[in-house]
Amino acid sequence: MEVPLQVIGSGFGRTGTMSVKLALEFLGLGRCHHMGELFANDWQVPHWRAAARGERVDWEMLMTGFGACVDWPSAHFWRELSEAFPDAKVIHTIRSPEIWWESYSETIMKFISVGEMMPAGVVREMSRWCIEVIGTHTFGSVFTDRQAGIRAFNRRLSEVREAVPKDRLLIFDVSEGWQPLCDILGLTVPDVPFPHANDRSDFWHNFTTGS
Repeated sequence: MEVPLQVIGSGFGRTGTMSVKLALEFLGLGRCHHMGELFANDWQVPHWRAAARGERVDWEMLMTGFGACVDWPSAHFWRELSEAFPDAKVIHTIRSPEIWWESYSETIMKFISVGEMMPAGVVREMSRWCIEVIGTHTFGSVFTDRQAGIRAFNRRLSEVREAVPKDRLLIFDVSEGWQPLCDILGLTVPDVPFPHANDRSDFWHNFTTGS
């Protein structure tokens, strides 16, 4: 029997989402969806593009096999996923907005620009998705607009705080380690270091190897 989605990440990419993915998987929540999963699950791409167009999506089908989801593309649909999985906790990953932009501009922003020129495939399709969803829908501008990006970053935090009940929500900086994450999930804190993954060099290694 499939375990329903237990955690929904609402934070932007480059806020420690890969570290949270690894942490949740270590804690036994099953596979955690992350943009990196699309390389192995390219059948999902048309569904994410349909969701971006406002079309109806079968969220249970799309999240089958995953106990959690973080990062884009799922983070953009945190409201819809929260309604589809009302028992799931919402984890909103944060960091300094300025440091976030610096990291985003050196990774995801460049990925979008490079990916759009790639041959047909998952990278190009997700780059175009990012142009539309991150730029137009989230930033309300273009995906390279620093001021719009930082405004959107702060706005997302306010929206999540307003919409999600406190007992269901964790505002989480990965520098806090295991304790807050385990507290909201009702789990014991592991006696191992909290994962640290996907720094900028990791990002480009994963991009070039397709993992």
